[in-house]
Amino acid sequence: MSGRDTLDQQLLQAHAREEAIPASPIGEPADRVDALQPLLQSRPAVLRSEPLPSLVIGELIAIADDGATPLVLYPGQPGTAALRARTVLDLHGAHIGAQVTLMFENGDAALPIVTGVLRPAAGWPLADRPDQVQLDSDGQRMLVSAKKELTLRCGKASITLTEAGKVLIQGSYVSSRSTGVNRIKGGSVQLN
Repeated sequence: MSGRDTLDQQLLQAHAREEAIPASPIGEPADRVDALQPLLQSRPAVLRSEPLPSLVIGELIAIADDGATPLVLYPGQPGTAALRARTVLDLHGAHIGAQVTLMFENGDAALPIVTGVLRPAAGWPLADRPDQVQLDSDGQRMLVSAKKELTLRCGKASITLTEAGKVLIQGSYVSSRSTGVNRIKGGSVQLN
C-alpha cells in the first residue's frame, strides 16, 4: 500500500467518525441541546388574553429608581396600577405626563417598553426660549438671533457677538484680507 493510499484511508476513517456524532439543527452536539431543554421549558408563560396591537399609546406617569425606571399607564392594561417599563429613550422630568408609544416584550402586556414620546402640539417648554433662526424665502440670506450672546465655535477658533455690541474674534491665527480697502475704525485702535 502506497503512502497516498494510507492517507486516503485515514481521511475516510476520520470522516466516518464525524458522521457518527449526531448534531442539532444548528450543528451542535445533541447532548448540549438536551441540556438546554429544561431551561427552554421553564420560561415564564406570556400573559396574553388577546393579541396586542402593534403600537399602544400610553402615558408616562413617573420615573422611579433615580430616573432609571419609567412608570406607565395604558388602556386595557392588566390591573390599574402603573406598570414598570423599559425604555429605548433617555426620558427625563419634562416627559412626565406626556403620551408615550409602547411595545411589549414577547407580546406580554405586563412588560411594556417605551419606544417614543409623542410631541405636544405646543412643543416642549424651554426655560429660556431662544430666538428663532430665520431663513428668507430665496435661501440666499440667513438671520440668526440670540438675546444675550451668540458664539460660533470651531476647535480653538470662535466669533462671539454680545448684546452690548461687542464682536470678539479669537483664534490661534487670525487673518484679514481684502481685495479692496481694509479699514479699521474705532474710538481708538490699539495694536499689541
